[in-house]
Amino acid sequence: MSDQRPEKELDELDARLRQARGKPGRSGPATGPKNSLPGSALGLAMRVGVELVSALAIGVVIGWLLDRWLGTGPWLMLVFILLGGAAGILNVYRMARGFGYAVGYKQIPGQDQDPGDDRGTGIEG
Repeated sequence: MSDQRPEKELDELDARLRQARGKPGRSGPATGPKNSLPGSALGLAMRVGVELVSALAIGVVIGWLLDRWLGTGPWLMLVFILLGGAAGILNVYRMARGFGYAVGYKQIPGQDQDPGDDRGTGIEG
């Protein structure tokens, strides 16, 4: 005896499922920006923390490597800690304002957008 079900039963099941879901076309959950849930506050806080800590960590590593290579003591590491902190704060600011990471960091005129929404970014000009 075969383990495969007849094709007719599967087609009937598929039609009944589509009818039950109320979707005449493709079955399955709807996806896309309109149907997605907004990010939670915890997710946003985690992203802010990761942006700041990663920028500082990269600044420390670059400064430490340059200090070892050039023998300049802690001075380059201190400079790159400040630069990393400034870069982290700038990234958090861009995220909060909704500019994203597009070239020019300028919003397209006439578009209102939510903080964290990267769809309204465009090239400066």
